[in-house]
Amino acid sequence: MRRVLVITALLVFCLAGSRLFAKGPDSSVRAIIKLAKGGEIVIKFYPTDAPLSVANFIKLAKKGFYNGLAFHRVVPGFVAQGGDPNGDGSGGPGYTIKGEFTENGVNNPQTHVKYAVAMARTNVPDSAGSQFYICLEAQPSLDGKYAVFGQVVKGMEYVDQIQLGDKMEKVSIVGGAKKKAEATTAATPAVATTPGN
Repeated sequence: MRRVLVITALLVFCLAGSRLFAKGPDSSVRAIIKLAKGGEIVIKFYPTDAPLSVANFIKLAKKGFYNGLAFHRVVPGFVAQGGDPNGDGSGGPGYTIKGEFTENGVNNPQTHVKYAVAMARTNVPDSAGSQFYICLEAQPSLDGKYAVFGQVVKGMEYVDQIQLGDKMEKVSIVGGAKKKAEATTAATPAVATTPGN
């Protein structure tokens, strides 16, 4: 009888733990990008639609990975892209994550509306790492091809003013429950990442 109770307790604990882990980051969590030239950009996340991308961004931000990095690619009317430690579109965190978008078999209904935030990648579907971009206008041609994981909800005027080389002084994560967001990562090297190529 005692063994049955212990086994039952272990099963309940394991099931509860797996449900908690499956929830991923809290949807009330926000990122705040403080620009070195002044102004803040606030991003809300889509953890249900792109949990790996959200958890990865949060993990990197909490480590200070984005602090001091520049927007290395700015194409007016298209995107402002940052998150490359090399500053030229070729760098990343040293690993890649699964691309969470329709053409890669992931049901992510988010689209590239104005101020959408998505993971940049190469032509290889699972090549995203740390680089991300913010849509400066709606980009429906990218829908289903890149993982949209967030949306700018405040500071749009600062997004509109981003110039090539502008630096992110600090990227902070605020709100939500105090959970440790961990991304599942593939053991492949980081590679150059660029949307629309």
